[in-house]
Amino acid sequence: MKDFKKLTKNKNKLIISLGDPAGIGTEITLKALGSKNLNKNIEPLLVGCKNNIFKTCSKLIKHGFNNIPDPHKLDIIDIPLTKKVIPGIVDAYSGSASFQWLCNATNILLEGKANALVTAPISKIAWYKAGHDFAGQTELLGKLTNKRTSMLFTARSPNNGWRFNTLLATTHIPLNKINDSLTKELIRFKLDALLHFCLKFKEKPLIHIAGLNPHAGEDGKIGTEEKNLIIPTINEWKLDNPAIKISGPIPPDSCWISSAKAWHDTSFENNAPDGILAFYHDQALIPVKLIAFDEAVNTTLGLPFVRTSPDHGTALDIAGKFKAREKSMLAAINNAWLLSQ
Repeated sequence: MKDFKKLTKNKNKLIISLGDPAGIGTEITLKALGSKNLNKNIEPLLVGCKNNIFKTCSKLIKHGFNNIPDPHKLDIIDIPLTKKVIPGIVDAYSGSASFQWLCNATNILLEGKANALVTAPISKIAWYKAGHDFAGQTELLGKLTNKRTSMLFTARSPNNGWRFNTLLATTHIPLNKINDSLTKELIRFKLDALLHFCLKFKEKPLIHIAGLNPHAGEDGKIGTEEKNLIIPTINEWKLDNPAIKISGPIPPDSCWISSAKAWHDTSFENNAPDGILAFYHDQALIPVKLIAFDEAVNTTLGLPFVRTSPDHGTALDIAGKFKAREKSMLAAINNAWLLSQ
């Protein structure tokens, strides 16, 4: 294993934590790093098992994938697997490995030896089996850095270059806990985070807010959260940000329609929001994946470094079969590079 202290302090370094070894993380990482669409300025540093990386390279080549990087030329922090991991099988050992790889990758970033992290998918069940009680990588990164984080999904349309952003007010919590989690302070914090991100791409972004209830509450007839909490908070936030165009709460069933149109046609861009605030996980992720599944990137805001990941999971059903698409991982790597410059 390489000595962390001897790593270059080159800010071009982009750290990739390889995720659950029983999943598709190593496969999609190698495919992405061999893509002709990878930004050529990126200098990746992989954190995982070197032997597994070499074996995966060899198997990919045998399956006819020729655009795979030479593993001898890859920069790798080797944290070996000491037990056999079976593709597609979730267990405590694979969970422990992915947890350790991510913690070590984070330490490198906190030492200032890189400024961007890309995380391959992990299995939350495997983490629980290994005794790590975190809802996901976002929550662990917040704990490791002592920062308050936000989960945002960003995608750049391959059709016209339009950027599509959706931020979640709550993340990995049960539906019956969402109402108790929503507060004025939380909504304001998330709006600030969304605005800060959107300002990277547009001077005066348009922000939309999805309603929590069907029909955005129907003026209190289908839930009172909009009337009693969300609308007053939006109005208060508007007073502090008078230059920003903000609209909502918008009925959730129509909130993403203009984004879907803009994704395919530039003539709709002016009417589509630069950022959308959604109130819970699936409210955001269903339209995001329907509109931009292969391009969407999970981005963690609030960390002292850039972190992205593909917007899919470990794909255990196809792990070890070398059928996984690398497009979302490639987008995660390229976006991490872009956002860290």
